[in-house]
Amino acid sequence: MQDAVSLEKLEIPTAVICTTEFEHEAHVQRAALGMNDLEPVIITHPLSTLTEQEIEARIQEAMPQVKRVWAGS
Repeated sequence: MQDAVSLEKLEIPTAVICTTEFEHEAHVQRAALGMNDLEPVIITHPLSTLTEQEIEARIQEAMPQVKRVWAGS
């Protein structure tokens, strides 16, 4: 999250991706860092124990959100 804030301050659109398990923490961190407008990309938890096919599904889940963040919509 800190890296994303640094990049955003340089006007580089940044997508922070986290799983549902860490959504609350992402919102707490962005507030603590003074970046309430930084919207995290939320994907289904877990991530570390997935098959390649399941990882592909997470990518498909994230991409519309990532594109929206990058476009500033």
